[in-house]
Amino acid sequence: MPKKGPPKPKRAQGLPDRETLLAFLREAGEAEKADIARAFGLKGEDRRALRHMLRDLEAEGALGKRGRRGFSEAGALPPVGVVDVIDRDVDGDLFVKLAKGGDDIQPVRLAPGRSEDAAGAPGVGDRLLVRFERREDGSFEARLIKRIGGGATKLLGVVRKHKGEARIEPVDRKSRDSYVLAGAPGDLKDGDLVLIAASEAERKYGPKRAKVLETIGREDDPRAASLLAIHAHGIPIGFSEAAEAEARTAIEPGLSGREDLREAPFVTIDPVDARDHDDAVYAEPTESGGWVVWVAIADVAAYVRAGTALDAEAREKGNSTYFPDRVEPMLPEVLSNGLCSLRQGENRACMAVRMVFDKTGRKTGHRFVRGLMRSAAKLSYQQVQAAHDGTPDDATGPLMERVLEPLWAAYGTMLKGREARSPLAIESVERRVQFGADGKVASIAVREQLMSMQLIEEMMVQANVCAAETLEQKKVPLIYRVHDTPSLEKLQNLADFLFTIGVPWSKGEPATTARFNKLLGQTRGGPHGEIANEVVLRTQMQAHYSDDNIGHFGLNLQRYAHFTSPIRRYADLIVHRALIRGLDLGHDGLADAEIPRLKDTADRITFAERRSMAAERDATDRYVAAFLSDRVGTEFIGRVTGVTRFGLFVKLAETGADGLVPVSSLGDEYFVHDDRAHALIGDRTGRRYLLGMEVTVKLVEATPITGGLLFEMITPALPADPTAPRPRLGVRRAQGRDKFKGGPGGRKTGRR
Repeated sequence: MPKKGPPKPKRAQGLPDRETLLAFLREAGEAEKADIARAFGLKGEDRRALRHMLRDLEAEGALGKRGRRGFSEAGALPPVGVVDVIDRDVDGDLFVKLAKGGDDIQPVRLAPGRSEDAAGAPGVGDRLLVRFERREDGSFEARLIKRIGGGATKLLGVVRKHKGEARIEPVDRKSRDSYVLAGAPGDLKDGDLVLIAASEAERKYGPKRAKVLETIGREDDPRAASLLAIHAHGIPIGFSEAAEAEARTAIEPGLSGREDLREAPFVTIDPVDARDHDDAVYAEPTESGGWVVWVAIADVAAYVRAGTALDAEAREKGNSTYFPDRVEPMLPEVLSNGLCSLRQGENRACMAVRMVFDKTGRKTGHRFVRGLMRSAAKLSYQQVQAAHDGTPDDATGPLMERVLEPLWAAYGTMLKGREARSPLAIESVERRVQFGADGKVASIAVREQLMSMQLIEEMMVQANVCAAETLEQKKVPLIYRVHDTPSLEKLQNLADFLFTIGVPWSKGEPATTARFNKLLGQTRGGPHGEIANEVVLRTQMQAHYSDDNIGHFGLNLQRYAHFTSPIRRYADLIVHRALIRGLDLGHDGLADAEIPRLKDTADRITFAERRSMAAERDATDRYVAAFLSDRVGTEFIGRVTGVTRFGLFVKLAETGADGLVPVSSLGDEYFVHDDRAHALIGDRTGRRYLLGMEVTVKLVEATPITGGLLFEMITPALPADPTAPRPRLGVRRAQGRDKFKGGPGGRKTGRR
């Protein structure tokens, strides 16, 4: 008798139904059509029916597709995969995404623990091989197997010379290496900022070797912080001669093909130091007690055409990048500060939207026009606010009755609609770096928040909504600005934290902006107000650009598209072109060739936006560290804004600066990270440092070249909570101690 093979798992034969097919893919992780057909014993007509079923499920979004033929359940992850590290959150945790495919899958947290290999801790931009593991709550986390790739690594560093030897110290806070030159130092001087290529050859002992590719500046240059941020994050700078030449050919617009808006009393309202003005507004009452609000935007599409060098470089930059001391613009200055800037008293081409609101603040209609306008006045937020508060100046006084009072009245009506919509009411605090005549930082101040800013913001939001609505009505493809609802994991973390401060939050109710606003209203002004605001902010997903509309959760809007800043955002330029195409407003609308690559464009400009945000944040951190470097040893009041296994992040009340208190400096006992309670808890005494806790810290190190601040904790830990279980001494504690060995004064302790 022939020997039988191993028994096959029992599976119903024949064409599976929808749920059976998804369950099979869930179990398999990934399978090709042939694998599925073989598993269910399908032949002939059943195979063709399977092909149609897969196509329908993919169209519904129930399937994710990897490679050329492989299918998986939407949101599923392979057991092992190649990922890119794409982000680091405020607590220092890294997030990864599949390097290929997986567009339908949210980024996954890189698990703490064994997150280092022979090359050191991974960072943003690294490519890794990871194992995906499902957690108890159903979410996934990634565990590092090894880094992938090779070749020389380019780094920014500062030259340190000692006894004739030149070493390069990286400016990245997370780097713990230094490099020696592979060759003679040449003309390098102590304090030179250089771009280096790390040697591919491994050295078992001593510092690694590197060669200098370029000298980019000096450490003591007051503008070094922005320069370092530009190079560290790869911000494209300048323009090609071809792009500059195209910009110089731009000519003043005429009335041909445009509606004459020059008699309308438009005004621009911007920050005091604004150099370009891409939006202008005015309002007039309706007979029924409502308001007509006009928003006019610079017609950048008239000057930046698809297929040109200008367009290619604007798409690559994605947006303008704003540093405390400079701007790296998306468009050449001859346009951004010239013909595309709505200057007072000068004819300018514009795209304008006329919006009608009833007396309840509900928008009842709108229409877009391509026009020619002339700004009646260039005003600042401060001027408009002061005029509203009763102290107009020479510029605002003559405009009060005809221009400013109608704008404020229209905003008051629009505010009724905004309050009914209930967008997220998170308060944000921005730092403003102010420079002295010598180019050095003179002060760090909190940027003031004025009602005049909210007036302009609401009018811009409504104009953006109109753009999305019109393009959907005209069935013209576009790039949306989208913002997803918070993930279940983030909501769970929020609920866990709110429990620790005695604030109720039902886990069973869906997350809505109204619920978040109720929470913020309950805590605002109280002892937990600031940290509740911070935690609600961290609970939100990041907004991004997409050719697929999922709505905007934070603004509580079903459709939203950026339209109001085409001088500084490429997304807005695409929306302008789409409107021109959909409304037949000219021959420079969205080109056929642009439509198939809208998804790629959305991905690129989302990346560019996050790149700019990181560069702007890094530059500000470096300027703040430079400002505080003379105050080492000073005590400051702050608040714990991050609790991690390796220490506490503290934000100073005076400047908004963030720094680290290493766990190794907290006392003579081990402190264990309790991620559910957002606390560091002493394993012997149970004493606690909690998220949101107000503390006094002493500045022990400020490193302008990296932007790092290191604090020593002055405030003692809170007493133990007798109702809470004592944390167990574990691996995380030991890692925290090892990582920051050397005490609060050690160089490695200051890296984060």
